[in-house]
Amino acid sequence: MSMNEQYAPLLTSWKIGKCEIKNRFVMTSMGGTSIFGWMEPNHFDEEAAKFLLDRAKENVGLILPGIAPIRDILLGKWLYTGTKKFERLKEYMKEFHKTGAKLFVQLTAGFGRSLAINDIMVKALHNKALATVLKPVLDVSYLTASASATPNRWDESCISRPLTKEEIQEMIDAFAKTAKLLKDADVDGVEIHAVHEGYLLDQFTMKYTNLRTDEYGGSFENRYRFPVEIVKAIKKACGQDFPVSLRYSVLSKTKGFCQGALPGEEYTEVGRDMEESERAAKYLQDAGYDMLNCDNGTYDAWYWAHPPAYMPENCNLEDVKHIKKFVDIPVVCAGKMDTLTAAKAVARGEIDAMGVARQFLADPKWVTKTLEGNEDDIRPCIHCHNGCFNMAHYKGVANDQTLHDNAGMSRCAVNPETMQSKKYKIIPTKKPKKVAIVGGGIGGMETARVLALRGHKPTIFEKSSSLGGVFVPAAAPSFKSADKALLKWYEKQMKDLKVDIRFNTEVRPSDALTGFDEIVVATGSTARRVPVKGANKCIEACDYLSGAPVGDKVVVIGGGLTGCEIALDAHLKGKTPVIVEMKNDLIAVKGVCLANSSYLREYFALHKVEVHLESTVTEVGDGYVLIKEKNGNEVKITADTVVTSIGYNPAPLELKGAKYVGDCKEVGNLRTVIWRAWDVAMKI
Repeated sequence: MSMNEQYAPLLTSWKIGKCEIKNRFVMTSMGGTSIFGWMEPNHFDEEAAKFLLDRAKENVGLILPGIAPIRDILLGKWLYTGTKKFERLKEYMKEFHKTGAKLFVQLTAGFGRSLAINDIMVKALHNKALATVLKPVLDVSYLTASASATPNRWDESCISRPLTKEEIQEMIDAFAKTAKLLKDADVDGVEIHAVHEGYLLDQFTMKYTNLRTDEYGGSFENRYRFPVEIVKAIKKACGQDFPVSLRYSVLSKTKGFCQGALPGEEYTEVGRDMEESERAAKYLQDAGYDMLNCDNGTYDAWYWAHPPAYMPENCNLEDVKHIKKFVDIPVVCAGKMDTLTAAKAVARGEIDAMGVARQFLADPKWVTKTLEGNEDDIRPCIHCHNGCFNMAHYKGVANDQTLHDNAGMSRCAVNPETMQSKKYKIIPTKKPKKVAIVGGGIGGMETARVLALRGHKPTIFEKSSSLGGVFVPAAAPSFKSADKALLKWYEKQMKDLKVDIRFNTEVRPSDALTGFDEIVVATGSTARRVPVKGANKCIEACDYLSGAPVGDKVVVIGGGLTGCEIALDAHLKGKTPVIVEMKNDLIAVKGVCLANSSYLREYFALHKVEVHLESTVTEVGDGYVLIKEKNGNEVKITADTVVTSIGYNPAPLELKGAKYVGDCKEVGNLRTVIWRAWDVAMKI
């Protein structure tokens, strides 16, 4: 493999305890990729096994599957019971080890107050009778139990109950028993999840969530006792040489319940500050942990552990570099890591390896492509969380994620094949067809790409002179570099697959597209207009994003994701944005992860951006907007520019016998557009 020399430091080997890892690329855990399944009775999970093996074959040094709860979420079966899955895992490890990669299974004590409870769970926590009926299947009181009685992150009216000492001992025992079975199955090590991200073990270590008065609360030693006893029990069961990693948040970045601290913000830490972290890292190492797999944050400051597009690249690196000075064990850093920055940090001895998660969902071969110098072939992760982690939370709704999505986490908006290999796969066609595709946006390009890979001959008719459609303005803000990279990737795919593209060609309903066997329409949607006096004085979201001139004070009509991103962009450019939203929450949108939406809400609060909720626009005038608040008050807001972002209507071109993809069928998001393109293209 001819390799780009600047990445050489990432190809050196290193050790976790006595376990040698061939290179510095670490695939960190993602919910939904557990080798034992997720949201179902534990078993050996074929889909996850394939997912992990596919990535191990692509030059990854260490692979960490998704969290395996030591006790099932549904039905409460302990993971160590039932030997069949461990026998199957032992067989699988023979195949896995042929890749030269190592596998550490991540085990979790649970979620405590961070459990993303849905409507039925909220009801169960408030209703003893319902809780009793549900308990054999879903023991919500146990699943949300924490160090102390604290409010749930997703619904503050739900209070976690404190775990009993008997329950803690049961868990410690379960960690040891499970780790021993994993060791006997030839797994290379385990990772304990986690003194990290405000999960259950972290809730014990932090003062704001641990108010206990027994030996598991109070002093530093007592707060860290639970994770310490776990590693000691595992080492006792498996021997000192069996590696145990710890998922670790260097800093909590938390101001209080449901309040995070943004990058650069001055705040008072209620969780783990750097002074305590310096001490804790060494203390956990001395207890027996062989590695710290690091980032920052809690579920109250979720955008540090799950960085959306708005977070800076390498957002956790400085803090992780600092903590490495206090330990002798290897330290891994994750969080929007840039490969070159990681290579330099490893070369300087500042970190030991690069932790990456979601990029492995978007492109399983990204490491190989990087090493071979084909970086422009990498399909980028755009940090949207629409496929992998779309737990949405807004006022009045705990978590509106569908059960289908919760059961199938770690799928990918831009790559439907991820964790869905039985449903989405490229099957070569036996009857190549000529297919006309009307519209060269993402939906049209993805349809063409899948058709071309299957052996069909797609032709795209695009009325403008460029590809990308509405995604071009959507990718315009400074924080959308990954979206811009995705557009470049698509353009390269069209060239590489030699897709015939006819620019500046508008297809009309009367046009007969002759010479084609099939027609696919991907004409997208049109923006809704505000039905008020003076609506013609507004510019639409796409106009703003396409660079229409705007004044200093920009009133954005419509919050939601697009409206909030426009306001963020305007603020970053030194303008004064004002947001007017009809609902009682800025981003009351299904499928927008709380990590993304909480960043935006907290950014506007920190920077004192004017927000009017439960308000409707009644008139747009010259230099002003009139709005009506919930209480009936009329408010006049001065405005240099008014931008509307109140949604879109499908704009399908009616052609006989056509199939429809993307927003022209039903307005959705990038995930619905791309997945629907596959649904159509696989059947042709």
